[in-house]
Amino acid sequence: MKLGLLTCLFSDRNLAETLKLIAPKGITAVELGSGGVVGTTHCNPDELLSSAKALEDFKDTFKPYDITISSLSCHENQVHPNEALRKKFNNELKQNILLAEKLGVPVVNNFSGCPGEPGGKYPNWIVQPWPSDFEELYDWQWEKVLIPFWKEMGKFAEDHGVKIALEMHPGFSVYNPESLLKLRKATSPAIGCNFDPSNVVWQDVDVPTALRELRECIYHFHAKDSIEVWHNIAKNGRIDAKNYNTYKPDRQWLFRTVGYGHDEFYWKRIMSTLVDIGYDYVVSIEHEDTYMTREEGLDKAIEFLKNVIIFEKAGELTWANVDRAE
Repeated sequence: MKLGLLTCLFSDRNLAETLKLIAPKGITAVELGSGGVVGTTHCNPDELLSSAKALEDFKDTFKPYDITISSLSCHENQVHPNEALRKKFNNELKQNILLAEKLGVPVVNNFSGCPGEPGGKYPNWIVQPWPSDFEELYDWQWEKVLIPFWKEMGKFAEDHGVKIALEMHPGFSVYNPESLLKLRKATSPAIGCNFDPSNVVWQDVDVPTALRELRECIYHFHAKDSIEVWHNIAKNGRIDAKNYNTYKPDRQWLFRTVGYGHDEFYWKRIMSTLVDIGYDYVVSIEHEDTYMTREEGLDKAIEFLKNVIIFEKAGELTWANVDRAE
């Protein structure tokens, strides 16, 4: 596996400055923000697709470093009920797919999105079937919006040799392994998962079990932790809509730098499970820890992950290749 980074952490620097900063730290792959909430500071598909020179200059930026691009990240609500936003987001995703094809990048990361209701203005995340209005709306969202859209976009990605890795995330229709597999089965094998443990742990999902459930459809992996605040959960349960920053001490769960939500043994189990299921790609750090500066969070994440990542997969173990003292 390779150690990677979602570079929008340094969106105040240009791409060359960012690569120069992270290369000595041991980062060998980057996940580039290329649209949506992560911005386009380091990778603007419209510019790179419209100019052969801009594209070559972009590629040249990487030449001094042993760093590859693991994925393009275009995090948006692709099925937003606001038509203008939806069309903008859909176009950005297609541009990401076309650019990934040109760059030889195998994966574009995104969210499943969440529809609203017929004629509505805002997304409506359905988390229970009763009153029956919710169940009816859930069926409409999947059958009339999500499945048709991702079937078409999945085909577009297939045609261009690119995979789409959806991050299971609260607030969106795909938020756990069951919903991810449901969408994949109904649409396209190009639709897979960008697995981020921090988004499912607070739902009481066991990460190694979830990894085994998803297996071959994990196309990318985020190294981000979360912590369950048990004294708040004891009072209010796990569902929490309070702002991450303003109400930090009062939340039921929080995003943390790896190692500050769960210990080394926990993460070693995760890394060993990734090997078990055949994942041998990038472990990409995403820093959203509101307790730490970006520099501290990144450095501590790198230090922690170097102790748990399995960088090289072992061969077959036999008596002939086991080192033994004379």
